[in-house]
Amino acid sequence: MRHNRDEKRFDRTYSHLRSMFANMTNDLIFHGRITTTTPRAKALRSYAEKMITLGKNGSLASRRRAFAFLRSKEAVTKLFAEIAPLFTGRNGGYTRLMKLGNRPGDNASMSVMELVESKSAVVAGADTKKAKTAAPKAKKAPVAKVKAASKKASSKPTVKKAAKEKTALKTRARKAEKG
Repeated sequence: MRHNRDEKRFDRTYSHLRSMFANMTNDLIFHGRITTTTPRAKALRSYAEKMITLGKNGSLASRRRAFAFLRSKEAVTKLFAEIAPLFTGRNGGYTRLMKLGNRPGDNASMSVMELVESKSAVVAGADTKKAKTAAPKAKKAPVAKVKAASKKASSKPTVKKAAKEKTALKTRARKAEKG
């Protein structure tokens, strides 16, 4: 029974759950941002923030506790050397969650989780700028196609009328069959 327990188990055993969050925290440390389902991201937030707080402490005991959870020397080194110094002036709130929408296959709500002070936030800003500059190019191409389509449109109205007449005849036939 799960009396008075706040943490979600995601239908996994404790060891599998701990391993999953350790792996996701490693990915967040190495890449600065990860894409996952919203409930997992919300649960991951507490683990990631605890690791960054250990990194800010910087003691040998904190290093060992971080290694016990992360199980990766490279991740612990990066956490203590690169990531923790970024957050020295911040007391908590080291991560940001941005909702993406729903996944097409199973309609699961997806989110991007990223470190607030990381370089990936700058990269994310650059991606939106690239998308904005790419958008006008995309708009120019359809305008040219519309002009080409309007020239052809003068010869095709008869075809469109014929198609409309066919659909009208079909609907009349269906109504006659029903009635």
